[in-house]
Amino acid sequence: MVSISAEKTNAIQAIFSRSKVVIGVIHCDPFPGSPKYSGKSVGDIIERAIRDADNYISGGVHGLIVENHGDIPFAKPEDIGPETSALMAVISEKIRCRFDVPLGINVLANAAIPALATALAGGADFIRVNQWANAYIANEGFIEGAAAKALRYRSQLRAEHIRVFADSHVKHGSHAIVADRSISELTRDVDFFQADAVIATGQRTGDSATLEEIDEIRGATALPLLVGSGVTADNVGQILSRTQGVIVASALKQGGVWWNDVELARVKHFMAAARSVLAGE
Repeated sequence: MVSISAEKTNAIQAIFSRSKVVIGVIHCDPFPGSPKYSGKSVGDIIERAIRDADNYISGGVHGLIVENHGDIPFAKPEDIGPETSALMAVISEKIRCRFDVPLGINVLANAAIPALATALAGGADFIRVNQWANAYIANEGFIEGAAAKALRYRSQLRAEHIRVFADSHVKHGSHAIVADRSISELTRDVDFFQADAVIATGQRTGDSATLEEIDEIRGATALPLLVGSGVTADNVGQILSRTQGVIVASALKQGGVWWNDVELARVKHFMAAARSVLAGE
């Protein structure tokens, strides 16, 4: 396989010092300024995020992503206020100091520049960006690829150490604009636009990418590949055998519902299911 990514350092190995990883997502409570914010104190928002982080790490996951998932309906990048990045940076820094594990940032929706600012201030290692190259119609409307502006901003910050994990054929939207191009071609675009890892997803939160789609993305790039939705204790072994990692949240929450607290017993059960594949990395 010939690709621009062949010249890159493996981001998973560089960040996690291992070849296969399980990353837990902290779905933060609604932040001040968002429609569902009910007046909860900043201290309580932070404490809830720390509790979830504690359950993830106690259960054995290898790293975390901090995400403003409570801010539904999500705004476009240009409409996200500075209060979001400020609070996410504080949460990230407190989690990093408390647990000392690799940390990522995802500012929804597709807010790569706020995510980079948050990552730099909070000491995170990578960001997740859903639409890195090309464009699609999301729940929020028309969303363009963020790569060109985000990489220039990262360069201005002298923050090249912050890696970019980017989705291919991202969930929660329509890809009719690029329907004449295959998933393989879309993945090569993510690679060409200098992402450090590629994420495969299903159609929505909690919906897994098919094995066929995972294999198609895998065949299109030498970048590390992760699956970013719909991973459960039942399918994690099969998925990890094809990829370098999984990003998981809903399956590890009470009742399997994304807005609930992380449940330690579910995390331990999930990691036990993944153990055989992780042991043979």
